[in-house]
Amino acid sequence: MTTQEQANLPVDEDASQRQFIGKWARVILVATIIWTFFQLYMSSYGVMDAIKFRAWHLGFLLVFSFLLYPSSKKSKARLQPSKIDLVLVALSIITIGYLILTYDTFIRDRYGANIFMDYIIGGLAIILLFEATRRVTGLSMTIIAAVFLLYNFIGPYLPGMFGHAGFSVERVISIMFWGGQGIFGTAIGVSATYIFVFVMFGAFLKNSGFSDFINDLALTIAGRTSGGPAKVAVIGSGLMGMMSGSAVGNVVTTGAVTIPLMKKTGYKPKFAAAVEAVASTGGLIAPPIMGAAGFIMAEFLGVPYSTVMLAAIIPAVLYYSVLLMVVHLEAKRLGLSGVAKENIPNAIVVLKEKGHLLIPLVVLIATLMTGVTPLFAAIWSLIATVIASWIRKSTRMGFSDILRSIEEGARGAVNVGIATAIVGIVIGTVTLSSIGLTIGNNVLNLAGDSVLIAAILTMVISIILGMGVPATAAYIIVATISIPILTRMGVPPIAAHMFAFYYAALSSITPPVALASYAAAGLAKVSPNAVSIESVRLGLVAFIIPFYFLFNPLLLFDGGSVLASISAGVIALIGGAALSVAIVGYLFCRITILERLLYGAAGLLVIDTSGFTDLIGFAMLLILFLFHLRKVKGRGVNFEFARAKKAEIK
Repeated sequence: MTTQEQANLPVDEDASQRQFIGKWARVILVATIIWTFFQLYMSSYGVMDAIKFRAWHLGFLLVFSFLLYPSSKKSKARLQPSKIDLVLVALSIITIGYLILTYDTFIRDRYGANIFMDYIIGGLAIILLFEATRRVTGLSMTIIAAVFLLYNFIGPYLPGMFGHAGFSVERVISIMFWGGQGIFGTAIGVSATYIFVFVMFGAFLKNSGFSDFINDLALTIAGRTSGGPAKVAVIGSGLMGMMSGSAVGNVVTTGAVTIPLMKKTGYKPKFAAAVEAVASTGGLIAPPIMGAAGFIMAEFLGVPYSTVMLAAIIPAVLYYSVLLMVVHLEAKRLGLSGVAKENIPNAIVVLKEKGHLLIPLVVLIATLMTGVTPLFAAIWSLIATVIASWIRKSTRMGFSDILRSIEEGARGAVNVGIATAIVGIVIGTVTLSSIGLTIGNNVLNLAGDSVLIAAILTMVISIILGMGVPATAAYIIVATISIPILTRMGVPPIAAHMFAFYYAALSSITPPVALASYAAAGLAKVSPNAVSIESVRLGLVAFIIPFYFLFNPLLLFDGGSVLASISAGVIALIGGAALSVAIVGYLFCRITILERLLYGAAGLLVIDTSGFTDLIGFAMLLILFLFHLRKVKGRGVNFEFARAKKAEIK
């Protein structure tokens, strides 16, 4: 491979994908262009039966899965597909083509009755989907889906509450492949529309120079403060996450700059990687473009996406505000300074040279607020990205940049798309066997009348089901199993869904498989497990935030005035600040274990919306703070600058 050929390879966030050269590179490029224009047309003006459109989408997903992902990491066929890959591609085209060509006959002439060939094709398609899932998302998601699929057949042999009468192979294939409750259900429907378009939008943003602009802007905001590089990672990843909705995508774009900068400032590599991982994970819950699960949530709730987007504002502000506090206190505890003034870009110059790249964000928010669908908003924002880049020569997207964006976007859509397809097996099984109702009833029996106990059990279920599973798939599984538990106890639907959504997003930093933490560990050149454990420590408050809005839906702008919601947000922020002090063990100076426990208890008391517990929490905080001030003044601590380790980073 020549140097020039290497330079022309698309930059892919998923290192397991093949990076082609020569004729196969051209084949993939042409195929991604065809897929992209098909998706954009169908998402805007095209009209097609929903199942057939989703089948087309799955067909492209399967083909790209076998072309882009080798059968194993040790596969010798790294630069071109193997013969087996091409056979699997052909079988994918045959099975999906059969469904598309015969679906009208199946519905109109046979009234939904399957023939023998339908079962053969459906069974083969399910096998192909499992192989594609194994290649694309790994074993965790594959095993989970396989267990759910197997559950349909072994019900008669299971004791107690988990037993059921069992279903025939024909019945299972009919539900999973030929019905609208399995593979071709809501999940892949959202992938075929919202997810694809917004992933493509993110790719265009990246190649327009938006991520570089965000990093420079974050440096001007927080670069010179104590622990500035870490705050730059939080702010930069937050701003980038608002537009990309991808945890791993945020890590590899902003982390490439912020992690080396944090290490240079004095942060330990695992801490630097963890800061970036936690900050990037917040992109999944930060509007206007939340993770793909945000669009699925809107479908599940039957509300406009703007409603979900509005509900996510205060929790996202809490998430990033508390993370900034943790980072700041950690920097103070370690005596770390910011970046030298001469290494900070001028804010006016940054805005003058690259401020026009904010135009797509303005277009996106403005169009969403007018009430148009997120699809139209994303498409117009995508167009605005290209046009805005032409304002200045330094950011101008040429024809090659547009082609690269198309290919990167299509490649990026494969991972999420396959995850939403295979999770249809889980949803189909829950629908067919009523396992969700069984689990829900038992959780309710354990919880009694306590919403808190039910929420804790739901959290545990959510974390377990989310381990090693992409956030979108984790949310769908959790939503299917856990949300009915909360809603049956009187929790508002949007609060229940946001509760599940948060823990699905946090699967990106939760061991044993924490995708965002692992990506950051690669950039920091440190142990992935160490980074994931550190990420959980830094993001510990994020695991508590869902309880705040579960017990106080005002934080989601649900059930009260805007002023009441903002007031609730301020109270929650105070509780989060107390928890930050407890996590780091520092406030102006190091604090004792007992003080940390008391700060943590005060922060937790704010979760309960009753005025009594709030008063106790605030009283504890006031006493602790005054006691701490007296202790600090007695030691003669300089509040503005720690006297040790104050050398600026040149």
